[in-house]
Amino acid sequence: MDHSAAHHNHDSAVIPKANTGAIWRTFWILLIATTIEFVVAFLMISPEMKLLRISIFLGLTIVKAFYIVGEFMHLKHEVKSLIWSVLIPTIFVVWLVIALMFEGGSILQSH
Repeated sequence: MDHSAAHHNHDSAVIPKANTGAIWRTFWILLIATTIEFVVAFLMISPEMKLLRISIFLGLTIVKAFYIVGEFMHLKHEVKSLIWSVLIPTIFVVWLVIALMFEGGSILQSH
């Protein structure tokens, strides 16, 4: 019996180095987006800028959500069909919530 086949190749058991660069990049991107949200919250307090402030919050929240899902749930490394199967229902749910908010608001205004 050949004993060399029974021994494992130790090169395949090497633990890869931690990818700290990607972790720090994720940290900085999320920190910058969150900092912008705080700056907008404290500097854009006038009632005239309410719609712009809400739009900025929504935009940054969507960007952060997609980045978090892509990085931490590893969705950006998946096949495109899986990404679209998650993204399309999410878009419809967001559309449904917005539509219900507008419809609910119009019912309150008509009475």
